[in-house]
Amino acid sequence: MRIDKANAPSAMAGFLRRRSSMPMWMDLTWRVLLLFGLISLVLLLHWIGRDGLKDNLDNQISFIDVLYFTTVTVTTVGYGDIVPITPEARLFEALFVTPIRLFVWLIFLGTAYNLFLRNIFYRWRMARIQADLHNHIIVTGFGTSGQEAVHELLARGTDPREIVVIDGSEKALELAEAHGCNILCGDSTRDKTLKDVAIHRARSMIVSAGRDDTSILITLTARHLAPRLPISIVVRNEDNEVPARQAGATTVINPVSFAGLLLAGSTTGEHIADYMADLAASGGRVKLIERAVLPQEIGQPLSAIRTGLGVRVYRGNRPIGFWEEDSKQLQTGDVIIEIAEGDGHGNTLPPV
Repeated sequence: MRIDKANAPSAMAGFLRRRSSMPMWMDLTWRVLLLFGLISLVLLLHWIGRDGLKDNLDNQISFIDVLYFTTVTVTTVGYGDIVPITPEARLFEALFVTPIRLFVWLIFLGTAYNLFLRNIFYRWRMARIQADLHNHIIVTGFGTSGQEAVHELLARGTDPREIVVIDGSEKALELAEAHGCNILCGDSTRDKTLKDVAIHRARSMIVSAGRDDTSILITLTARHLAPRLPISIVVRNEDNEVPARQAGATTVINPVSFAGLLLAGSTTGEHIADYMADLAASGGRVKLIERAVLPQEIGQPLSAIRTGLGVRVYRGNRPIGFWEEDSKQLQTGDVIIEIAEGDGHGNTLPPV
């Protein structure tokens, strides 16, 4: 499904068409020139073969008569006041003018569609798709990190119709559309763009604009529109991690720092980096899962959960390790981080 900010007026679309590389004024100009050229060609040929025409009013064929006959026959089937009388003239009208007449009408209809009907269609289509967007994931930026995030979401079983990708590049959007995602060609730093993808009803947002300053500005924009929305942001510079959190990011990921952690860990054990990658990927033998505490688990220690190996509890914004005293009694509202068994093919095994 596509959402086209370039061709659609202002609402949200589910079915985006590719933005034309030709400006509207140029598109309209070449259509007018094409019409003028076709009519001029028919006018010239009618003037050359004017002896095959008859004026039922005065039996005289002037240039004005030929011009009138040309415009009438090209746009309609004629009125019968001027008619072809020779076999050659009638054959010319049947085999040459009639196809041009049909082509001229197609140009008229195409112009009307481009200027008016398409906008009406987009408004209707956008409104329908926007109404269907609930509990979806917004991905701003479909570069390397954004693509990997979407691939991982799909591998984890996320319905592509629940993902909305925003990017300014048509090539990037074509890749996202090929996966079945909703796409929007627009600027994620603008309120209008984020409102168009129903950010107030989204369940989470991934920000990977390729530039730290742009990503932070997108986060600021998103945060004031959706105060409770979980926002994950990718930053390349370690100095921007704090500004990203101050902008409202829930999770800040620095791929350079993470790669450094893996490299450093590999110096103390050859399997550490492999296990960490296994935890993060969808196709590994183990999965790192975040979930809310279950009602039957309240009052029990973290070590007693049966769905996996509990490694951390979040109580409010405070992380609690499995070794800490507070992890020995789970409470309502706790969030559990656990390592669960996977089947090695991208699926998490059901709880025991």
